[in-house]
Amino acid sequence: MQPIFPTVGIVGTGAMGRGIAQMAVQAGSQVLLFDLLPGAAEAARAALADTWQKLVVKNKLTPEMQAAYLARVSLASAVTGLAPCALVVEAIVEKLDVKQRLFAELEAVVAPQAVLATNTSSLSVTAIGAALQRPAQLAGFHFFNPVPLMRVVEVIAGLKTSPVVCQQLTDYARQFGHTPVSAQDTPGFIVNHAGRGYGTEALRVVGERVADFATIDRILKDQMGFKLGPFELMDLTALDVSHPVMESIYRQYYDEPRYRPSVITAQRLAGGVVGKKVGEGFYAYDKGVAKVPAEPPVPSVAAMPPVWVSPKAARRPEIYQLLKNLGASIETGAAPSSAALILVAPLGLDVTTLAAVERLDPSRTVGIDMMLDDAATKRRVLATNPATRPDMRDAAHALFASDGKAVSVVRDSGGFVTQRVVATIVNIAADMCQQGICTPKDLEVAVTLGLGYPMGPLAMGDRIGPTNVLEILFNMQTVYGDPRYRPSPWLRRRGALGLSLLHEEA
Repeated sequence: MQPIFPTVGIVGTGAMGRGIAQMAVQAGSQVLLFDLLPGAAEAARAALADTWQKLVVKNKLTPEMQAAYLARVSLASAVTGLAPCALVVEAIVEKLDVKQRLFAELEAVVAPQAVLATNTSSLSVTAIGAALQRPAQLAGFHFFNPVPLMRVVEVIAGLKTSPVVCQQLTDYARQFGHTPVSAQDTPGFIVNHAGRGYGTEALRVVGERVADFATIDRILKDQMGFKLGPFELMDLTALDVSHPVMESIYRQYYDEPRYRPSVITAQRLAGGVVGKKVGEGFYAYDKGVAKVPAEPPVPSVAAMPPVWVSPKAARRPEIYQLLKNLGASIETGAAPSSAALILVAPLGLDVTTLAAVERLDPSRTVGIDMMLDDAATKRRVLATNPATRPDMRDAAHALFASDGKAVSVVRDSGGFVTQRVVATIVNIAADMCQQGICTPKDLEVAVTLGLGYPMGPLAMGDRIGPTNVLEILFNMQTVYGDPRYRPSPWLRRRGALGLSLLHEEA
């Protein structure tokens, strides 16, 4: 198959530029490398040769194919050397004025029908092309690092981008073996926009002293199936990369509360405690391995109190069955006895609010997160309130750990940990669909491939139930009074009508 773009120029030959060049060559294109840094293009060509040689050693490539690939890679000594290119992809520094100057130079060199593409992750494609004579020929072509392994690419249309250009880039991405997704030119595009909820809400949880970094990571991995906890992920990407993205998207959306960054990451960035690459982040690292604090031991309780379950508890029948399975003594009266452990299971509300509204003795009241079926999770999460007695806290911990399942006990929080983080992720994704940034299908594909979530955010919402997500958000608004938690119209309407969050209007 002939490549859609026979000759491709790559400007900027760092990790991203090299990765894009590798895929372009393997798709059959001739590639010209250009970099202003002396020796950088030569080093990139040598790195590509080494990459292909390693594939030969692993029997994933023949020596003949390696030689053919390398023969397709040439160097350009100046921007004018890119004149023959049908496509030029820019992968340089994330500075608007620098990119604008580069594309103005490129436009004067390449043919009028040539496509210009920016690999920007955070800047506006429209702004980059604002001074061009042919802005219709410029589009975003955003890959993820490492390009050969992260098989998703965002194709972004600026306000004046030709649909033909976007279609060409979409088809070319498929020749790479990548999955293309289409996005409108909005801050963060799809993946970086949809990823706002995971880290920022986890930072709010730790900022309220609900739990420590390691506990939050354990909860989100064991309850919802995330591969990495948010603090593990931020250590891996490094705060000098992730915090500026948080700030950029927040500011570009004119301080939209849903994207509000945290002073915690700002402070750590200022102090150089940015993550794994420097040996110190949210975790300390020894030879690249995180030193994760051990979990607190399960308390030893001599005599277990009876348990009374609030009539308003979420999944109340399942709680009763769980208590029976654990061998608990269950009280079924209209009110708890003076000796009972009082169990509540809120969605979005905190334990304090429920104890006050239901006139329960707060010293004996503990919450359990029942957003998901207990059988579907690897960890149970309990929450105390400021008045909970230590003996009642320990009794609840011992009871729910008695079958060997992991248990985390956190301080009071509207929405525990998983509820509030997942509801925030779902709400942001729903609003992206409401804004028409992308289709629901492309959003799900981009997030699962680009972020490695266990499922797309809209599928998460459907799994929990849109009405439950709405209840969590409405109740969190009540607890915190923060517009951050206001539900998107997309979510609110589909929840009211009993529709899937993936449902599109005819």
